[in-house]
Amino acid sequence: MQEKQKHITTLLQDCKKGSQPAQFKIYKLYYKAMYNTAFRIVNDRFEAEDMMQESFLSAFTKLDSFKEEVTFGAWLKRIVINKCLTQIKKNNRFDEVKMEVVGKNIVMDEEEITNYGSTDYTLLKAQEIITTMNKLKENYRIALTLSLIEGYDNEEISNIMEITNENCRTTISRAKNKLRVLLAESTILN
Repeated sequence: MQEKQKHITTLLQDCKKGSQPAQFKIYKLYYKAMYNTAFRIVNDRFEAEDMMQESFLSAFTKLDSFKEEVTFGAWLKRIVINKCLTQIKKNNRFDEVKMEVVGKNIVMDEEEITNYGSTDYTLLKAQEIITTMNKLKENYRIALTLSLIEGYDNEEISNIMEITNENCRTTISRAKNKLRVLLAESTILN
């Protein structure tokens, strides 16, 4: 693992000098993971490809600002996420729900979730869960993706999504509840 990090550090030094072969090697090492991250956020293959490409261009032009406090992959992933969220906001597809506007019936309590039957979630395949997540509204899908798939904590997610920490916790909780309901419905229908 340490050998790989040394190799990446060497490639990054070459990239800072403008080496296109080094840039291509870095691209080959990270493009699949960055595409997957972008796709999970924008939910469109072509847009994910664009966001990934723009992120690499941005990373290579701002490589001098990379301080190596985190791994290059984590730094690049943050660029991808920020680019995707900016694009979503630009497209006016990012639904922000004010706390005062949300009706009581949107939040399901444990009894309502239980009424859908006892679903054995261990039998679900990852692809089924991801497909069901894609049916969630945009801010729920993004919050869950950042939390469950990308591994960010609530504070990081609230910063990334530019919402309060309380709103972040509420959004993630509601998204999980909605995902449970959708998964239970799909299990009942099948």
